[in-house]
Amino acid sequence: MMSEEAKQRIQVALTLALVVAGLRAGYILYRRHEDNLAAQKQQAAKNAGYSNEEYYVSPKKLHPFDLNSAKQLTLQPVWVKEGYRYTYYRYVPVVKRVDFAHDAGLLGPIDRLQINDVMAVAAPGGRKQIVATFEKDGHSYAVPIGFESDGQYKIYSDEIFYVEDPHDLYKFWPADVWQAIAQHEVRPGMDELQADFAIGMGVPDAGATSGEKTVRYPNGGKPLVVEYRDGKAAEMKPGT
Repeated sequence: MMSEEAKQRIQVALTLALVVAGLRAGYILYRRHEDNLAAQKQQAAKNAGYSNEEYYVSPKKLHPFDLNSAKQLTLQPVWVKEGYRYTYYRYVPVVKRVDFAHDAGLLGPIDRLQINDVMAVAAPGGRKQIVATFEKDGHSYAVPIGFESDGQYKIYSDEIFYVEDPHDLYKFWPADVWQAIAQHEVRPGMDELQADFAIGMGVPDAGATSGEKTVRYPNGGKPLVVEYRDGKAAEMKPGT
Protein backbone atom coordinates (compact mmCIF):
# COMPACT_ATOMS: atom_id res chain seq x y z
CA MET A 1 0.00 0.00 0.00
CA MET A 2 1.24 3.50 -0.86
CA SER A 3 2.34 5.56 2.13
CA GLU A 4 0.78 8.93 2.95
CA GLU A 5 4.12 10.62 2.27
CA ALA A 6 4.28 9.08 -1.22
CA LYS A 7 0.71 10.17 -1.92
CA GLN A 8 1.53 13.74 -0.87
CA ARG A 9 4.59 13.79 -3.14
CA ILE A 10 2.50 12.63 -6.09
CA GLN A 11 -0.14 15.27 -5.34
CA VAL A 12 2.52 18.00 -5.18
CA ALA A 13 4.06 16.81 -8.46
CA LEU A 14 0.67 16.76 -10.17
CA THR A 15 -0.16 20.22 -8.85
CA LEU A 16 3.15 21.61 -10.13
CA ALA A 17 2.58 19.95 -13.52
CA LEU A 18 -0.86 21.55 -13.75
CA VAL A 19 0.55 24.97 -12.81
CA VAL A 20 3.29 24.74 -15.45
CA ALA A 21 0.78 23.57 -18.07
CA GLY A 22 -1.51 26.47 -17.14
CA LEU A 23 1.33 28.99 -17.45
CA ARG A 24 2.34 27.68 -20.87
CA ALA A 25 -1.25 27.68 -22.08
CA GLY A 26 -1.64 31.25 -20.85
CA TYR A 27 1.58 32.24 -22.61
CA ILE A 28 0.37 30.74 -25.91
CA LEU A 29 -2.94 32.57 -25.62
CA TYR A 30 -1.10 35.82 -24.80
CA ARG A 31 1.10 35.48 -27.89
CA ARG A 32 -1.92 34.84 -30.07
CA HIS A 33 -3.62 37.88 -28.57
CA GLU A 34 -0.57 40.08 -29.26
CA ASP A 35 -0.30 38.75 -32.83
CA ASN A 36 -3.99 39.47 -33.40
CA LEU A 37 -3.57 43.03 -32.09
CA ALA A 38 -0.64 43.58 -34.45
CA ALA A 39 -2.67 42.28 -37.38
CA GLN A 40 -5.60 44.52 -36.42
CA LYS A 41 -3.27 47.52 -36.21
CA GLN A 42 -1.95 46.82 -39.69
CA GLN A 43 -5.44 46.38 -41.11
CA ALA A 44 -6.67 49.58 -39.43
CA ALA A 45 -3.76 51.48 -40.98
CA LYS A 46 -4.60 50.09 -44.41
CA ASN A 47 -8.29 50.93 -43.98
CA ALA A 48 -7.35 54.46 -42.96
CA GLY A 49 -5.33 54.79 -46.15
CA TYR A 50 -2.05 55.86 -44.51
CA SER A 51 0.56 56.60 -47.13
CA ASN A 52 3.47 56.06 -44.70
CA GLU A 53 4.52 52.43 -45.09
CA GLU A 54 5.99 52.44 -41.58
CA TYR A 55 2.43 52.07 -40.23
CA TYR A 56 2.23 48.65 -41.87
CA VAL A 57 5.41 47.26 -40.25
CA SER A 58 4.77 44.94 -37.29
CA PRO A 59 8.10 43.61 -35.94
CA LYS A 60 8.02 40.08 -34.58
CA LYS A 61 8.05 39.69 -30.80
CA LEU A 62 9.10 36.67 -28.74
CA HIS A 63 7.07 37.41 -25.56
CA PRO A 64 9.51 35.55 -23.24
CA PHE A 65 8.10 34.71 -19.83
CA ASP A 66 10.93 32.67 -18.24
CA LEU A 67 14.57 31.72 -18.86
CA ASN A 68 13.75 28.90 -21.23
CA SER A 69 11.54 31.01 -23.48
CA ALA A 70 14.05 33.90 -23.36
CA LYS A 71 16.69 31.59 -24.85
CA GLN A 72 14.87 32.07 -28.17
CA LEU A 73 17.11 35.14 -28.42
CA THR A 74 20.04 32.82 -29.17
CA LEU A 75 18.39 31.33 -32.27
CA GLN A 76 18.97 34.32 -34.55
CA PRO A 77 20.85 37.63 -34.53
CA VAL A 78 19.17 40.57 -32.80
CA TRP A 79 19.35 44.32 -33.47
CA VAL A 80 19.18 47.09 -30.86
CA LYS A 81 16.00 49.18 -31.12
CA GLU A 82 17.11 52.30 -29.23
CA GLY A 83 20.79 53.10 -29.28
CA TYR A 84 22.60 54.67 -26.31
CA ARG A 85 19.88 53.60 -23.89
CA TYR A 86 20.89 50.18 -22.55
CA THR A 87 24.05 49.65 -20.50
CA TYR A 88 26.12 46.50 -20.90
CA TYR A 89 28.80 45.08 -18.58
CA ARG A 90 31.86 42.85 -18.73
CA TYR A 91 31.00 39.18 -18.37
CA VAL A 92 33.37 36.46 -17.15
CA PRO A 93 32.24 33.18 -18.76
CA VAL A 94 34.44 30.92 -16.61
CA VAL A 95 32.64 31.87 -13.40
CA LYS A 96 29.46 33.18 -15.07
CA ARG A 97 29.79 36.52 -13.31
CA VAL A 98 28.74 39.97 -14.51
CA ASP A 99 30.75 42.98 -13.31
CA PHE A 100 27.82 45.27 -12.50
CA ALA A 101 30.15 47.64 -10.65
CA HIS A 102 31.65 48.95 -13.88
CA ASP A 103 29.77 50.00 -17.03
CA ALA A 104 31.36 48.73 -20.23
CA GLY A 105 29.30 50.90 -22.59
CA LEU A 106 25.91 51.51 -24.15
CA LEU A 107 24.42 49.45 -26.95
CA GLY A 108 24.56 51.51 -30.14
CA PRO A 109 21.86 52.26 -32.73
CA ILE A 110 20.70 49.06 -34.47
CA ASP A 111 23.83 47.24 -33.25
CA ARG A 112 23.71 43.66 -34.52
CA LEU A 113 24.38 41.11 -31.77
CA GLN A 114 24.54 37.35 -31.58
CA ILE A 115 23.23 36.37 -28.16
CA ASN A 116 25.18 33.41 -26.77
CA ASP A 117 23.13 32.68 -23.66
CA VAL A 118 20.44 34.01 -21.35
CA MET A 119 20.78 33.47 -17.59
CA ALA A 120 19.85 34.72 -14.13
CA VAL A 121 22.79 36.16 -12.19
CA ALA A 122 23.28 37.74 -8.78
CA ALA A 123 23.22 41.53 -8.80
CA PRO A 124 23.48 44.39 -6.29
CA GLY A 125 20.23 44.87 -4.39
CA GLY A 126 19.51 41.17 -3.98
CA ARG A 127 17.21 40.73 -6.96
CA LYS A 128 18.58 38.50 -9.71
CA GLN A 129 19.06 40.09 -13.11
CA ILE A 130 18.23 38.26 -16.33
CA VAL A 131 21.06 38.98 -18.74
CA ALA A 132 21.83 38.18 -22.37
CA THR A 133 25.51 37.50 -23.08
CA PHE A 134 27.34 38.35 -26.31
CA GLU A 135 30.79 38.92 -27.77
CA LYS A 136 32.08 42.30 -28.93
CA ASP A 137 35.60 43.17 -30.08
CA GLY A 138 36.96 39.93 -28.66
CA HIS A 139 35.46 40.40 -25.18
CA SER A 140 32.44 38.92 -23.43
CA TYR A 141 29.63 41.16 -22.25
CA ALA A 142 26.16 40.94 -20.74
CA VAL A 143 23.18 43.26 -20.99
CA PRO A 144 20.25 43.09 -18.53
CA ILE A 145 16.96 42.17 -20.21
CA GLY A 146 14.82 41.59 -17.11
CA PHE A 147 14.80 40.38 -13.53
CA GLU A 148 13.64 37.51 -11.34
CA SER A 149 12.06 37.85 -7.92
CA ASP A 150 10.54 35.05 -5.84
CA GLY A 151 10.40 32.80 -8.87
CA GLN A 152 8.58 35.38 -10.98
CA TYR A 153 10.16 36.74 -14.16
CA LYS A 154 9.84 40.12 -15.84
CA ILE A 155 11.61 40.07 -19.21
CA TYR A 156 11.54 43.09 -21.51
CA SER A 157 13.81 41.94 -24.35
CA ASP A 158 11.05 42.70 -26.88
CA GLU A 159 11.50 46.37 -25.97
CA ILE A 160 15.26 46.19 -26.49
CA PHE A 161 15.75 44.05 -29.59
CA TYR A 162 14.46 43.44 -33.07
CA VAL A 163 14.66 39.74 -33.93
CA GLU A 164 14.32 40.54 -37.63
CA ASP A 165 16.77 42.56 -39.68
CA PRO A 166 15.59 46.22 -39.65
CA HIS A 167 16.99 46.56 -43.17
CA ASP A 168 14.35 44.05 -44.27
CA LEU A 169 11.57 45.47 -42.10
CA TYR A 170 12.09 48.95 -43.54
CA LYS A 171 13.45 48.02 -46.97
CA PHE A 172 11.18 50.65 -48.54
CA TRP A 173 13.30 53.47 -47.08
CA PRO A 174 15.39 55.20 -49.77
CA ALA A 175 19.06 54.28 -50.17
CA ASP A 176 20.20 57.75 -49.05
CA VAL A 177 18.32 57.30 -45.75
CA TRP A 178 20.07 53.99 -45.09
CA GLN A 179 23.36 55.63 -46.02
CA ALA A 180 22.76 58.37 -43.43
CA ILE A 181 21.84 55.73 -40.84
CA ALA A 182 25.05 53.80 -41.55
CA GLN A 183 27.02 57.02 -41.08
CA HIS A 184 25.08 57.90 -37.90
CA GLU A 185 23.81 61.14 -39.36
CA VAL A 186 20.45 62.88 -39.34
CA ARG A 187 19.65 64.64 -42.60
CA PRO A 188 16.79 66.97 -43.50
CA GLY A 189 13.63 65.09 -44.38
CA MET A 190 14.29 62.08 -42.14
CA ASP A 191 11.54 61.14 -39.70
CA GLU A 192 11.97 60.32 -36.00
CA LEU A 193 12.25 56.56 -36.44
CA GLN A 194 14.95 57.01 -39.06
CA ALA A 195 16.76 59.42 -36.73
CA ASP A 196 16.53 56.88 -33.90
CA PHE A 197 18.15 54.30 -36.18
CA ALA A 198 20.93 56.77 -36.96
CA ILE A 199 21.78 58.33 -33.58
CA GLY A 200 19.81 56.45 -30.95
CA MET A 201 17.20 57.47 -28.42
CA GLY A 202 15.93 61.03 -28.16
CA VAL A 203 14.04 63.02 -25.53
CA PRO A 204 11.35 65.43 -26.80
CA ASP A 205 11.04 68.87 -25.22
CA ALA A 206 7.84 69.58 -23.30
CA GLY A 207 5.08 71.25 -25.28
CA ALA A 208 5.81 69.46 -28.54
CA THR A 209 3.00 69.40 -31.11
CA SER A 210 2.31 67.28 -34.17
CA GLY A 211 3.44 70.20 -36.31
CA GLU A 212 6.62 71.17 -34.46
CA LYS A 213 8.80 69.17 -32.12
CA THR A 214 12.28 69.53 -30.63
CA VAL A 215 14.08 66.30 -29.74
CA ARG A 216 17.40 66.11 -27.88
CA TYR A 217 19.67 63.14 -28.59
CA PRO A 218 22.59 62.15 -26.29
CA ASN A 219 24.09 60.52 -29.40
CA GLY A 220 26.78 58.58 -27.55
CA GLY A 221 28.39 61.66 -26.04
CA LYS A 222 27.91 63.93 -29.07
CA PRO A 223 24.60 65.65 -28.20
CA LEU A 224 22.42 66.73 -31.08
CA VAL A 225 19.19 68.74 -31.17
CA VAL A 226 16.79 68.10 -34.03
CA GLU A 227 13.85 70.33 -34.91
CA TYR A 228 11.02 68.44 -36.59
CA ARG A 229 8.33 70.10 -38.67
CA ASP A 230 5.36 68.03 -39.82
CA GLY A 231 7.20 64.89 -38.76
CA LYS A 232 10.38 65.57 -40.75
CA ALA A 233 13.80 66.75 -39.58
CA ALA A 234 14.16 70.39 -40.58
CA GLU A 235 17.09 71.70 -38.56
CA MET A 236 19.97 70.07 -36.68
CA LYS A 237 22.34 71.73 -34.23
CA PRO A 238 24.82 70.60 -31.55
CA GLY A 239 23.34 70.01 -28.10
CA THR A 240 24.86 70.68 -24.70
